[in-house]
Amino acid sequence: MSTATDISIAIVGPGAIGTTIAAALHQIGRPHLLCGRTPRDQLTLQDGERRVVVPGPVQTDPDQIDRKTDLVFLAVKATQTETAAGWLAALCRPDTVVCVLQNGVEQLERVALHAPRARIVPAVVWFPAQAQADGSVRLRGDARLSLPDTPASRVVADGLLGTQCSVDITADFLSVAWRKLLQNAAAGLMALTHRRAGMFVRPDIAKLSLAYLRECLAVARAEGANLDDDVPQEILARFQASSSDLSTSILTDREAGRPLEWDIRNGVVSRRARVHGIPTPISDVVVPLLAAASDGPG
Repeated sequence: MSTATDISIAIVGPGAIGTTIAAALHQIGRPHLLCGRTPRDQLTLQDGERRVVVPGPVQTDPDQIDRKTDLVFLAVKATQTETAAGWLAALCRPDTVVCVLQNGVEQLERVALHAPRARIVPAVVWFPAQAQADGSVRLRGDARLSLPDTPASRVVADGLLGTQCSVDITADFLSVAWRKLLQNAAAGLMALTHRRAGMFVRPDIAKLSLAYLRECLAVARAEGANLDDDVPQEILARFQASSSDLSTSILTDREAGRPLEWDIRNGVVSRRARVHGIPTPISDVVVPLLAAASDGPG
């Protein structure tokens, strides 16, 4: 029977999330392969007062990979999944587990197109990690993942066993994923306003956010999520209690002029609502605005 130390691991996409996972593995001496678009000699994570330097190199050519791995953490943005297809082909065999560290509730369908032979595990990422101007990553909170209750998820849990990234295995992953999606959907308002979490203390933004979250909640329930009426207020309260300068990945992408994950974070609400015949007047405004913001200058 294999142990955690026997599991071969690769991380595709050493950005904010990938660096956090790499640092967690490095701190306990668990080997892993780093794969990305940009060659780097090391990764750096700032976790409070602690600075973790993860030695590279970051591999940049899938054709140079000469071995398959047991576990792949796919940490590229959802907008970059297609470009990561070469890595998935190079790293995966039929029993390889691919843990998808992306936003959204459609991870299985989207990643399976590019890794049909692998065992895909969707994940909910609960930690705020932000890329800094110097190329390092700042972790603002404890690292934690939620995974569905499947045999493949236990491979992920074993791979992270003993690290500072905790893993929750949940029987009702659908509800957990939709709750996180509601949070991500509301964060889309930050990309539209170019403002950080402090904006949610404004009464007008708080009112709009609650209305939008309740609209998203109706869709989540129609999809089978078991979420209480209090969830929208709880999510809003979490934003309001955050540091006023707390950013979000979709705002960071907007500021950098990169394509936005608007479809998997916000568009999915409108798409699923149409299936169920649920009106979404706020989504009908938010989604095209985010799409236009993602397209760049008019």
